[in-house]
Amino acid sequence: MSEVKTLRIKGEVKLGFRLVPFVKEVRALSREEALEKVYNEIGGRNKLKRKQLKILAVEEIKPEEIKDPQLRALAGMGE
Repeated sequence: MSEVKTLRIKGEVKLGFRLVPFVKEVRALSREEALEKVYNEIGGRNKLKRKQLKILAVEEIKPEEIKDPQLRALAGMGE
């Protein structure tokens, strides 16, 4: 059985002629699953195609480094 990891994904979204940076933290079993969640969430919310999203970095982070309060609660870090 795999362990759930917390990953921080950094990238850029192409909106018109601008590149807008983003940082997203997700919990997933694998890097591929985390990327799929980011593509679905950002692409769905902003009506973007996958080719408009450019992933720059994917890094696994420790529970103490999580900034999102909901993910901190899921990771058992509390407030």
